[in-house]
Amino acid sequence: MRQGGQLVASFLAALSAAFGFSMVAAVGVGAQGPALIAVTAALVALVAGVLFRPVATLAVLLTVGVIALSDPAAALAAVSGLSAAVYLVLRHAAGGGAGLDGVSGASVAGALGFAFAGLVATAFPLQLPWLPLLAPLAVFTVYLLATRPFLQSSEAVGSKGVLQEIYPTRRLRNPP
Repeated sequence: MRQGGQLVASFLAALSAAFGFSMVAAVGVGAQGPALIAVTAALVALVAGVLFRPVATLAVLLTVGVIALSDPAAALAAVSGLSAAVYLVLRHAAGGGAGLDGVSGASVAGALGFAFAGLVATAFPLQLPWLPLLAPLAVFTVYLLATRPFLQSSEAVGSKGVLQEIYPTRRLRNPP
């Protein structure tokens, strides 16, 4: 590896470690009892993740455990989640040799969007016990909307869409 490539990789590794520490610190400050043990385990996994990339995912999962045990404020959990997303993206970009090319605008937009959605969801504490029942229907609807352009594309299969090609419908002939 060239010296410039090594410099970028070491910079990304250091930057990912900084985001990893902010991930754990955001939810670990003031932790007591079992949460403190989980914070310590997350920090150990974080340091090990600098040397061995797959352990970085374990550090994030342990941080999720800290969130479950310590019940931090929603803003701190959002900061920790954003830091976790950046930590994983940078850690895998540094270890994979992709450099900053591994960081895309879509990953940044996705992380920010989900953090914002989580904060908005916690800002309005609705007491609707039936709401989780709608989640599968909502996911299916989003799936259908997302795949609709691919399923009804006239360019993909001649003049018919993919669904029409798979499930042909019987059409009545026009009388002469």
